[in-house]
Amino acid sequence: MGSHARPNRIHRTGVRIAMVALVGAALPISAAGLAEAATPGATHSADENDQQGSGASTTAGQKQGAQRHFQSAQAPRHAVKDKAAEAQDAKDQDAPQINADHAFLLDAREGSQERELWGGAKADESVSMASTTKIMTAIVVLKHPEWLNRQITVKQEYRDYVQKVGGSTADLQTGDTLTVEQLLHAMLIPSGDDAAMALADNLGSGDTTDARIADFVNQMNAEAQQLGLTGTHFDSFDGISHGNNLSTARDLAKLGQRAMLQPVFADVVKNKQFKTEAPAANGHTRYYTWDTTNKLLSSYDGALGIKTGSGPEAGYALVFAAERDNRTLVGAILKDDQSRFDDATKMLDWGFAH
Repeated sequence: MGSHARPNRIHRTGVRIAMVALVGAALPISAAGLAEAATPGATHSADENDQQGSGASTTAGQKQGAQRHFQSAQAPRHAVKDKAAEAQDAKDQDAPQINADHAFLLDAREGSQERELWGGAKADESVSMASTTKIMTAIVVLKHPEWLNRQITVKQEYRDYVQKVGGSTADLQTGDTLTVEQLLHAMLIPSGDDAAMALADNLGSGDTTDARIADFVNQMNAEAQQLGLTGTHFDSFDGISHGNNLSTARDLAKLGQRAMLQPVFADVVKNKQFKTEAPAANGHTRYYTWDTTNKLLSSYDGALGIKTGSGPEAGYALVFAAERDNRTLVGAILKDDQSRFDDATKMLDWGFAH
């Protein structure tokens, strides 16, 4: 029995040694596996530790590990950049896609309040405004409602002025007598410079035509200041500029909104065509028919006005308004091309959708 006991003890000892060796070999693998599973970012560290026995392998492992670490660190930056780019794209798309940079749109509210909806890149740049000037001419006149029935006789001087400057005309005939209210129609619908001059000449103060017109223009500037139109200055009654007849799209939209609060003004500018009659110099009756220059009144459902303008320096201008679903929007476009009515349509569609 003694000869069999020794081999058995040796066998058992050998088994124990083998088991210890196997457990010892398994433990580092299991620990590394647990660490890797619990900490994804530790992969490159494990690679570096596992590959220390070979210089080539270590270099490759370090590069791979560093690359993974760099990509992990950069991912949030790309995410932020992508979100910023998406936000800018959304902002660009969430705006009326129009040609004009000098443009502004507001949501008119009761009283003198308004809510700004959108402004173009140059909405606050003062530029020539052409015949949209006549909106302020009308506002100054309407500050004196007692003037509306006042009779004014057309002078040859008014016709000569239109011919001299190459301005738009209501074709007023010398010697005809029209009321101030009729002249407002003649000025705002066919954009008659002759009618604008008749109003300024007769409603300004002074002993001469030049003095009366200068006084009237001063009243226009005083009104602009009172309304807070800081980017606006008038040097004419009709938009035929002497070098300093300027406004911004923002100011003109606000001016249009204030003008539309005047019932007489709003009633005039909504007309596609207006017919009237006046006593002529020969004792007969003169019949006038004036067609609007504002094509938006015929092309846009709910259009209310307001005033067009154009000129070599000003380009094409438009102050416009429309009503839908109990909302009234007022906008202005300056220095546009002949797409001003299309631009106004896009602005209004965008505004009513917002």
